[in-house]
Amino acid sequence: MLLALHEMFPGAPLYTSVYGPRRAPWAKVFPKIYTSFIQKIPFAKNSHELLGWLMPLAFESFNFDQYDLVISVTSEAAKGVITKPQTKHLCYCLTPTRYLWSGYEEYFPNPIMRWLTQPIVKYLRNWDRVAAQRPDVMVAVSTAIKERIKKYYGRESKVIFPPGGSPRKNSLLRVSPQAKTSRSFLLEANRPYYLVVARLVPYKKVDLAVRAFNKLGLPLVVIGTGSEQFKLKLKSKKNIKFVGQVSDEELARYYRGAKALIMPQEEDFGLVAVEAQGFGVPVIAYQKGGAKDTVIDGKTGLFFDQQNPESLSRVIRGFDKHHFNEEELILHAGKFSKANFKKGLLKLINQL
Repeated sequence: MLLALHEMFPGAPLYTSVYGPRRAPWAKVFPKIYTSFIQKIPFAKNSHELLGWLMPLAFESFNFDQYDLVISVTSEAAKGVITKPQTKHLCYCLTPTRYLWSGYEEYFPNPIMRWLTQPIVKYLRNWDRVAAQRPDVMVAVSTAIKERIKKYYGRESKVIFPPGGSPRKNSLLRVSPQAKTSRSFLLEANRPYYLVVARLVPYKKVDLAVRAFNKLGLPLVVIGTGSEQFKLKLKSKKNIKFVGQVSDEELARYYRGAKALIMPQEEDFGLVAVEAQGFGVPVIAYQKGGAKDTVIDGKTGLFFDQQNPESLSRVIRGFDKHHFNEEELILHAGKFSKANFKKGLLKLINQL
């Protein structure tokens, strides 16, 4: 999304709380990158999640007096930047701060930890509500986020879907079907498999897919890494294969060879669902969040209605009864194009 914005405004600098060139080499295309005082904290580049309580101060410290327009792309504090009346501020909201609102109990499952952090959470919630009133216009990444913005911030917003793939992701579609594949992919290509593409962190609910496929005994390939990786591998039977991080070329092969993409989590938008459909692959998704925008039940995928292994397993067992048209899947994915993203955003900016 940031790279798409760079294409629209190639002279615009990027402001961010912290920046590590090795972890975000793609950002080098920006003519200038400005960081906050958090950049000077020794461990901040790799563990900025621990500094959430400092983020309000970090973004309020930036000065935007020289600009006509500021676009904040955020799921946390960037919407709280302070601008003067002559500077317009458009906030592209990925979600209201997850650990404060919709995901609070998930981030703080321990009652003692909830009690200990209550003063900080109260302060951050109050600041977050105030900060959400600062942008001149709020844009939501999906219908689900539009509803959350209304619920938590009391604001109306306009939905503009994100680009269905950044320049890096679009390279997936340019890979030749005849290109060489790795041995790990060829091992799976001889039989139909289901696919998960996700960061292996708790809210992605990959454990739900693992439990379902442990019982079903069907082949499942999991692409991604994260804090849950070791635990998920220990729980998995031999029919589930973890391949970690893969190249764009290999990811394209896995998409093309998959029977369906499994998306057990509630996504704010869910880019992988669009990517899969772009390869003509249907999606089996939890019927909540961004999936309700990206997946058409019965046409480009199937929904399961309860976030448990039994509900997911029922849909997978009945999957072969459904026929999905590859061209229809690809056509639907095209609605979430970078061109449509740019067009919608520019129209809104011109109105501002």
